Amino acid sequence: MKDWIALNMTPGVGPRVTARLLEHFGSAEAIFDAPRRELALLRLTPESIESIANRELQARAEAEIERVRKLGGDILVLDDGVYPSLLRETYDPPVVLYVRGAWADCLERPCVAIVGSRRCSTYGQNAALMLSRELAQRGVTIVSGLARGIDAAAHRGALEAGGRTVAVMGTGLDQVYPRDHKKLTDEILKQNGALVTQFPLGTPPVSENFPYRNRVISGLSLGVVIVEAAENSGSLITARLAMEQNREVFAVPGNITSRNSFGTNYLIKGAGAKLVQQWQDVAAELPAEIAAQLLPPPSKKSKKKGELVDQLQLAPSDLSDHERAIFKLLSTDTPQQIDALVESTKLSIPQLTSALLTLEMRELIRATPQQIDALVESTKLSIPQLTSALLTLEMSELIRALPGKCFVRKL
Repeated sequence: MKDWIALNMTPGVGPRVTARLLEHFGSAEAIFDAPRRELALLRLTPESIESIANRELQARAEAEIERVRKLGGDILVLDDGVYPSLLRETYDPPVVLYVRGAWADCLERPCVAIVGSRRCSTYGQNAALMLSRELAQRGVTIVSGLARGIDAAAHRGALEAGGRTVAVMGTGLDQVYPRDHKKLTDEILKQNGALVTQFPLGTPPVSENFPYRNRVISGLSLGVVIVEAAENSGSLITARLAMEQNREVFAVPGNITSRNSFGTNYLIKGAGAKLVQQWQDVAAELPAEIAAQLLPPPSKKSKKKGELVDQLQLAPSDLSDHERAIFKLLSTDTPQQIDALVESTKLSIPQLTSALLTLEMRELIRATPQQIDALVESTKLSIPQLTSALLTLEMSELIRALPGKCFVRKL
């Protein structure tokens, strides 16, 4: 293990160079025993040759093992029997994986990746939540990249369903990025999910790391679902990698006038991605034995679809008149501003904020997060905690909401 970790830390030696070295020498140990002349014939940089020949990183690798264990994590190397088999089958897989949590249980289940834009719309966020929740309820592990927007919605959808989710990081295992997702990673670990990265401890979130992260996301998964992606986005890179790895690629269609829909609509129109409207569209393309376990018998399919429509359309029977009036005005993907709700319901501000608070506490609606990202970052509160506190302060007339604040139904 020490040799593998040291190899992973060696400057100028990435997965492709490592694959070439392993093909030539046969093992990590043999690479470190090789003479300088033989390493030079394989076109390694002088810095890489010196690092390998002098075994400069062996002591650091030994310390790394101890630090990861203290963190509660594990290290998997490419020749381990426990290394994820799907990822091992890909071209130039990472030689080392740092993992934390119930990674073995998560990766033994069918895995589907759900990724997309960081600056997502309410529609995209709801689509990611719904798909991840429905798949996770049926035993599928949801894999995503821990980023803001669609990735976070995918992780949260799985957690809401009581399912499992794997966050693939573009940093070291001890460096959560973005920082305000520390609570999300805690929830993932608490609910028997896992954190995975190929980067050594202390690795910061530099931009060149994230294409490597995307390769691991697709490599761990049977298929990748793209929910909103702008032109030249990281999500399109993930889709391309998935195609190279012979994975299924799915895309949720979007508004043709939206910049965030360019990537997904292009994938459907020109790259052969399957259009996804519901979880069954994903399950049907998985290997036959897995699809048979996930998909309901044909006779029950229409019933379940009807039940979902009912859940989206019908208001709970125990709502007050004010709450019912607000709930009926809201949809799942078109945010309504507070001033528009005042105009439509004819309620006073105290009546409206009281009803909104009750509906949020019952998790029937939610405030769209775009307007309060700065407060989330500063307070480190979750979205429900923050919106509840804001509405309480509004009811006490200690603060007031500007007209731009919006609400939608919660799926």
